[in-house]
Amino acid sequence: MNELWFWLVSAMLAIYVVMDGFDFGAGILHLLVAKTNEERREVLGAIGPFWDGNEVWLLASGGSLFLAFPKVLAAGFSGFYLALWLLVWSLMLRGISIEFRSHVQDGLWRHFWDGTFTVSSVLLPVLFGAALGNVLRGVPLDATGTFRMPLWTDFRLGPHPGVLDWYTVLIGLFALVTVAAHGSLFLAWKTEGPVHDRAKALSRTLWGLVLVLWILASYATSMANPAVYRNLPRAPLAWLATFVFLGGLAVVFLGLRRERYLLAFLGSGAFILGLLAATAANLYPVMLKSTLAPAFDLTALNASAGAHGLRTGLVWWLIGFPLAIGYVIFLFRFHRGKVKAAGEGEGY
Repeated sequence: MNELWFWLVSAMLAIYVVMDGFDFGAGILHLLVAKTNEERREVLGAIGPFWDGNEVWLLASGGSLFLAFPKVLAAGFSGFYLALWLLVWSLMLRGISIEFRSHVQDGLWRHFWDGTFTVSSVLLPVLFGAALGNVLRGVPLDATGTFRMPLWTDFRLGPHPGVLDWYTVLIGLFALVTVAAHGSLFLAWKTEGPVHDRAKALSRTLWGLVLVLWILASYATSMANPAVYRNLPRAPLAWLATFVFLGGLAVVFLGLRRERYLLAFLGSGAFILGLLAATAANLYPVMLKSTLAPAFDLTALNASAGAHGLRTGLVWWLIGFPLAIGYVIFLFRFHRGKVKAAGEGEGY
């Protein structure tokens, strides 16, 4: 049951990254692909039906982590308090900017919320990527199962690192470019005209950069936590996930070459899902690695809730998860086709 919940939590986090990733990407590229008010409303209209529903996956992931591995959630929330504070504010400001931007027909008002939308969309993948970097590298967990970390120290690896060092910044940059590339494919698929053309041009450059940063991040991970790759021969799911993300990467470039942007977008989702699944498989059972001593690691085995709670939670998960998947399918079918910018006073 512990292993099952490890994978359920990992799967929901991966789905969140794929789903919210494309609207993060649209926000990152917002000012680059859209030059006029009408074009910016087109970008907002493309993600408008999806963005708030996508964030439900984050809430579901957090709720599942609280149910199944409360010690991990407690340690992470207390140790990453400042980073989480920045994350929550970025999520709030991003949502406010999407909803408020078109309420007032004033240039200064709209420019302010356009800038807020872009800045918060940039910060979120960087913060999430840095969080993943901390999980991979390890944190200074002690015998009490807690840790404290400054935002940064000397940017070097060691037993007492900061939230940000050269490795976590690299993973944050990789996450930023990956979701920007993911979002560019979504915009190329859902829009037409100048926005489509600019998104199409940016997607080729961004995916080339993703490839370079993925190689750098993989090599850096072998330096920050060599155990990740040592676990690979004993993790058959990691091999399967590796084939998924490599196949997804091939589909991305095939779709770009043939200008089939839905195909490329699906390949991008497979790349992100496979990469995160391979990472989780190589880390299992460790959920929070201690840089002080392996005995202090929080794992799926020593940090889980009781068996009764896990079984009861699974019953509700089996009810809720298909409903969430069904809603996503309905949403994409209902809003299929190219998006048009709404008129003044009409939606986004």
